[in-house]
Amino acid sequence: MGAVESHLRFGLDLYRVLASRTENACFSPYSIASALGLVTQAAKGKTREELIALLGDPDELADLLGKASSLLDDGPELAVANTLWAWDGLPLEKSFREEIATWPGGKVESAPFGEDPEEARRLINADVAEATRELIPELLKPGTVAPDTVAAIVNALYLKTAWQNPFSRDNTAPADFHAPSGTRTVPTMWLEKQLDHTHEDGWQVVRLGAEGGVEAIILLPDGELDDAELDAGKLSGLLENTRSKTLALSLPKLDLDVDSPLTAKLKELGVRTMFTGDADLTGLADDDRLEVSDVLHQSVLRIDEQGLEGAAATAVLMRLTSIMVEEPLEVAVDRPFLLLVRHASTGVIYFLARVVEP
Repeated sequence: MGAVESHLRFGLDLYRVLASRTENACFSPYSIASALGLVTQAAKGKTREELIALLGDPDELADLLGKASSLLDDGPELAVANTLWAWDGLPLEKSFREEIATWPGGKVESAPFGEDPEEARRLINADVAEATRELIPELLKPGTVAPDTVAAIVNALYLKTAWQNPFSRDNTAPADFHAPSGTRTVPTMWLEKQLDHTHEDGWQVVRLGAEGGVEAIILLPDGELDDAELDAGKLSGLLENTRSKTLALSLPKLDLDVDSPLTAKLKELGVRTMFTGDADLTGLADDDRLEVSDVLHQSVLRIDEQGLEGAAATAVLMRLTSIMVEEPLEVAVDRPFLLLVRHASTGVIYFLARVVEP
């Protein structure tokens, strides 16, 4: 299976576990694949095998993501950042430092995870906010960086581009949208133009070209969206079969902002070992106690008459199993007891006391 088809399959696998009948879903396969791709570069053994089964060949993926990190001209804006945030006490492998430096916007930064988890959270959020032009100001919510966190691999993505054929604002008007909750009236854009289109296998496909080699693809099922079948092979075929046709297109304006916790979803997709004590992430740090504690994702997507603007961020949080913070065992010295004061190395007792009336 080629890298492009693997990536399509990965995106549809994520869609299958993230989609809800009654709520919007919005996520970035690019951002999630970038963060998990870097984890794959650090992983060994079963940890690595499970990630490859989901993502495809890691070197082909890295090459594909690298090619998609630049656009054809200077008009649109695309920014990508891949950052390893690490506790100073974590013995990072030189090879991983070198690997991340080859990724788009790749860098290693220090964060005071153990000493000040909230400051570490603030530093990561500020970096993501800058990379996403403030569209994602707080990827990590309070409490997500725990006292046992020692590292985080974070991808951030920002994209803004204009339509090749913009919609006229004068044509935007309220129109019915038939949602699962009932028919609603929503602001709807209108365009009459030659656009690439196909209608087959239960789907209509419309391609909307944007500047810089970006395109938006509308996939409209003939029946209920939940009942429509779509896999990577069918999607590839649909995209290959579009032909230019004059369309009268009506499309709702969009303003989506969706948090997608990914830990349980990745386990559902077969990526489990990295979340356990059996994880092998020794390609990142020379410490076999390192495991993934959580994977978080957020995407923002806005579509209007002029174009589209989107941002996404993914964080893979890691901890050391042996420094997991536990509730303290309470020992209340509230009854008679013995007390020894001794020389620790020889065992010689300097004092022995029996305390019944302190």
